[in-house]
Amino acid sequence: MTDHTQRNSDYDPNAAYPPPPAYEPEQPVTNPSGAMLPPPPPGSEPSPGPAPIPAPSPVPAPRRKVRKPIALLAAVAITSGVVGGGTVALIGNTTSHSSVSAAPNAVNASSSKTGVAGVASAVSPSIVEIGATSNSGRSTGAGVIITSNGEIITNNHVVSGASSIKVAYSDGRTGTAKVVGTDPKKDLALIKVDNASGLTAAKLGNSDNLAVGDQVVAIGSPEGLTGTVTSGIVSALNRDVTVSTGQGQGQGQGRSGGSDQWPFQFGGNQYNGDTGNSTTTYKAIQTDASLNPGNSGGALINMNGEIIGINSAMYSAASSGSSGSNAGSVGLGFSIPVNTVKADLDSLRNGGSGN
Repeated sequence: MTDHTQRNSDYDPNAAYPPPPAYEPEQPVTNPSGAMLPPPPPGSEPSPGPAPIPAPSPVPAPRRKVRKPIALLAAVAITSGVVGGGTVALIGNTTSHSSVSAAPNAVNASSSKTGVAGVASAVSPSIVEIGATSNSGRSTGAGVIITSNGEIITNNHVVSGASSIKVAYSDGRTGTAKVVGTDPKKDLALIKVDNASGLTAAKLGNSDNLAVGDQVVAIGSPEGLTGTVTSGIVSALNRDVTVSTGQGQGQGQGRSGGSDQWPFQFGGNQYNGDTGNSTTTYKAIQTDASLNPGNSGGALINMNGEIIGINSAMYSAASSGSSGSNAGSVGLGFSIPVNTVKADLDSLRNGGSGN
């Protein structure tokens, strides 16, 4: 009874049926022939057999050896970071140097100068100062050499009525010239230097390709300062500019005789004096490159070193009654498009429309 009662008291109605054994049941033993043998009686030890040889477990590397490669890798990473930074800096310097030395447009393949300096260096030998003497005084302007034998384009008002013309080159040499043809309606003139050869001719560009905002360079002889270089942009295109066609009207481009500014009309107003009764109107390039008395007939140049205009008029802040010494550029200059010049060349070589 006691035993039965004890067993009943151990019974748990919530336990899974049948209750799990208190020990893992003995598994049948299989002999080498494959026949199944009964399990050994409880408490008996299995017959000893050859113990399996365990596989050798990997021997962990000493911690000192593990840390050393990690430390070495860290040192390499740090060193690489320093070298990488140095490489970036070197590339940056190289790039910066290249951007400074590389010109967006090659002005002269034989010159290392770029930008405005490159344009000035390449084109200045093709720009001359012109001194014209007439009965009304002496005028000073500029001109552009277009052939190696001395053909020079300038403004009509620079040489109009001149009895003698003197030309000064950028290297200081001088020569004399004669008028070949004039076109007062376009304010253009062609002169030729006597016995000239081997001169550096300028390259004529295409003014139809200009856009507002394009950078330009002007070279001339303001106030007799030969080879003066200024720069700016194209401020506007196709401006209607009205100038005088009268003989001797513009003879005051220098420091003696007449007024010191070439009078013109723009936007319905007259500037730098009276243009007179005989006038002509042409489409001009407007620029903020500084132009002053003496720049007339000089070059307006693009950044390829090509002539894209002949400077012809500038607005002066001085009133018509004030002295010429108060005149100066205020950033309103006008240039005859070079395509107008090229279209007029044959006529000028044949004497022009003004003769």
